[in-house]
Amino acid sequence: MVEPKPRASAAQRLEAQETLGISTLDPGHRPPIMPPGRHVTIKVRMLDDTEEVFDISQRASGKVLFDLVCTHLNLVEGDYFGLEYQDHKMMVGPKHVVLRFVVKFFPPDHAQLLEELTRYLFALQIKHDLACGRLTCNDSSAALLVSHIIQSEIGDFEESQSRQHLLNNSYIPDQMALMDKIMEFHSNNGGQTPAESDYQLLEVVRRLELYGVRLHPAKDREGSKQSLAVAHTGVLVFQGHTKINAFNWSNVRKLSFKRKRFLIKLRPDLNSSYQDTLEFLMGSRDCCKVFWKICVEYHAFFRLFEEPKARPKPVLFTRGSSFRFSGRTQKQVIDYVKDSEFKKIPFESPHLSASSVNSQGIVNGQMPVELCGHSPDVRQPSPLTSPLLNDAGIVRTDDEEEVRRKVCGPERALCNRSTAGKALMCLIVSFQDSVGKDEAVPDSLKSTIFTNFAPLYRFQSVFLREVEQRLALWEGCSNAHIKGDYQRIGDVMLKHLQGLKPLTAHLQKHSEALVELEKACRGSPRLEVLVRDFELQKVCYIPLNVFILRPLHRLMHYKQILERLCKHYPPAHVDFRDCRAALADVSEVVSQLHGSMIKMENFQKLLELMKDLIGIDNLVTPGREFLRLGCLSKLSGKGLQQRMFFLFNDVLLYTSRGMTATNQFKVHGQLPLYGMTIRESEDEWGVPHAFTLVGQRQSVVVAASSLSEMEKWMEDINMAIILAESINGPPSDRLASSLTDNKDSCAEAESEDDLMASRTSLERQAPHRGNTTVHVCWHRNTSVSMVDFSVAVENQLSGNLLRKFKNSNGWQKLWVVFTNFSLFFYKTHEDDYPLASLPLLGYSFTIPTESENIHKDYVFKLHFKSHVYYFRSESEYNFDRWMEVIRSATVSASHNRILSRKESRPY
Repeated sequence: MVEPKPRASAAQRLEAQETLGISTLDPGHRPPIMPPGRHVTIKVRMLDDTEEVFDISQRASGKVLFDLVCTHLNLVEGDYFGLEYQDHKMMVGPKHVVLRFVVKFFPPDHAQLLEELTRYLFALQIKHDLACGRLTCNDSSAALLVSHIIQSEIGDFEESQSRQHLLNNSYIPDQMALMDKIMEFHSNNGGQTPAESDYQLLEVVRRLELYGVRLHPAKDREGSKQSLAVAHTGVLVFQGHTKINAFNWSNVRKLSFKRKRFLIKLRPDLNSSYQDTLEFLMGSRDCCKVFWKICVEYHAFFRLFEEPKARPKPVLFTRGSSFRFSGRTQKQVIDYVKDSEFKKIPFESPHLSASSVNSQGIVNGQMPVELCGHSPDVRQPSPLTSPLLNDAGIVRTDDEEEVRRKVCGPERALCNRSTAGKALMCLIVSFQDSVGKDEAVPDSLKSTIFTNFAPLYRFQSVFLREVEQRLALWEGCSNAHIKGDYQRIGDVMLKHLQGLKPLTAHLQKHSEALVELEKACRGSPRLEVLVRDFELQKVCYIPLNVFILRPLHRLMHYKQILERLCKHYPPAHVDFRDCRAALADVSEVVSQLHGSMIKMENFQKLLELMKDLIGIDNLVTPGREFLRLGCLSKLSGKGLQQRMFFLFNDVLLYTSRGMTATNQFKVHGQLPLYGMTIRESEDEWGVPHAFTLVGQRQSVVVAASSLSEMEKWMEDINMAIILAESINGPPSDRLASSLTDNKDSCAEAESEDDLMASRTSLERQAPHRGNTTVHVCWHRNTSVSMVDFSVAVENQLSGNLLRKFKNSNGWQKLWVVFTNFSLFFYKTHEDDYPLASLPLLGYSFTIPTESENIHKDYVFKLHFKSHVYYFRSESEYNFDRWMEVIRSATVSASHNRILSRKESRPY
């Protein structure tokens, strides 16, 4: 007869648990008693079933041990994980304490996991849950999940290898019966890297009813056996493996326990048949308390903005538990990773068979971590941060080098417009070489683009060459009597702008070129692929349809320069009369193109947004105008979820960002503006900067990142509502046919039967530019309006800037082009494409203080969170111009500006 082992007292168990600070995730797990001695040796079983040994002080908190584990794994998003007691039975004085590193919080969407390593660890947790039978699903889903696991482990499908691997490894119960189905799915996964396989695994599993569910046995009042669980949405009730009830956090007023009874107090609802308080009987008081703690942590992690503050301890009497969630909330974790701009480190599965690794050590087309040499000290910035701005591998410039300042006013700004020719060169030369000779390009498109753009390119080339020659003579002359003949630019401008008038017909064809290109791409998938591949080339650093409109934008810039020259020169100046005549000529041409220009800017923006969105096919319709895009947090049963909103003059779309190869945003729903009202609701929901959109069919509560963002959104939405109301009668649902549902819970509504139908849209798709304005707004949690885009078109600039190195007093000379809310960096103005870029949306623009020790003139500072850059201009005039244009990107335009701009600007 085996002698029973002594049980620890309740006080001993409580002391041990508080010392370790670890939450037991299963009610049957009991905390072990610390062995005597100054240090404790603790084994932690990792998710890949390897064990690591950690030595900690006997009195150290559990957080110390957990932080050691996260540091060992190089894990940034460690808040989703926890430590779980491995042994179910209580043992007094064990030689080793064995804990298991597990996923603790399961988010509703794996796209919220920003690090590839985190998704890999989640995939290992899913693999473990499948193997132990905790995660059950239908046969099709189980086979699909296993197919992604073995794709990650052994690579592309090869029948004999795949079959042998399944015979040697068990991933699910009754695997033999599903072997053929697993291999069929595996054969369809060809080309997926381990990281993509992990992503697809999580994409499938998040729709399963038992995803992330940990069942806690209980009974209802009638004594029926049930199980309780907690998720990001609230408390769930299961009978067997079937969910029979769910209580969302928004409906729960209070959770508590009294001995073995677990109590759920609901908010009063006249339409509900539920009682005010629901009662469940659990196995013991400890089981009740453990589950209550898990509920408290889940609610705080997913619903709160920041870690709750601890209540002060009472002086005399205590009532109830003092337990509070400690740690970062999910929002804080996401903000931390985004603000830190960590690189998403590629991570490969350690359980790779020898056949999947070739002689170069490449696994499924990716370099393993060991070969890449990644470490915490060599993390690279995100794609939104320019690689050129990291001091590595760049040419240094002598700090004492004198910058030429002989011509530093509007005349030099005119010469700096030489980059204008690059846009046409990109369009005509590069685009014609890459696409123009292909049979897929219709003759009508060739005629519209190349026939009309070639004369403009010749004009620009001759014009800019003569401007550069004139300024070179200006700077090089030493004789005073010769200087007067060359210190002027108006005569060159007047001669060439008079020659521009016959080309007006070609300029008017630009709108036709934009329409013709879009129509041709829709009619020819091959041409669409050719254009998309061209846009991914370095030479095409902004969307192609923006390049098409550049000659029209250039006219407006010439008009601005001439206006500055006329203000700069006194009436008696030798160049004043020619500049004024040239200004009259270019103003006449601009006024003729005014109407088509406004329409083409809106059309171009709609086409650009179409490429960023999934789930909508008819965004470009007559009469639709784009107004604003940006991030808002949407309040739902899941809590506050980051969403990208797109506002038009008839509808408001909201989307979530996927992490597929396309980097696109998936449309979740639409809110028609006709009949909508809007109100502030910060006090109503207790969420900062919150406001409610009340539509005819649904209401949505959203929160902005700041007061200014909330005001901009409310102002634009109110204006859009007025525009929608001006239409006679409610508009038709022009987007309804392309959306499956107009509720944000559409992802939750997907069932296991939808997996195969939706899988095609998640397979490897064509690459997509990931640094568009939409993505920058998403990462910077900001917004931008069509007014801002229009102002950005007006405020473009190019010229030399000196950029300060981070770790020295040296400065690097760069040719910098400001356009599309970004700085593009070149070594010289003769380069065909930029070396790097820095999107400025969300950045602050200031002047350095004395404490920053920047002892130079004409220096400005750009900073976002912990990222700081210093740039130095070559003259006071250029410094003022850079300040003017960069502020247009860092400070949003107001509607007062749009009204004055539309009234005063002939364009």
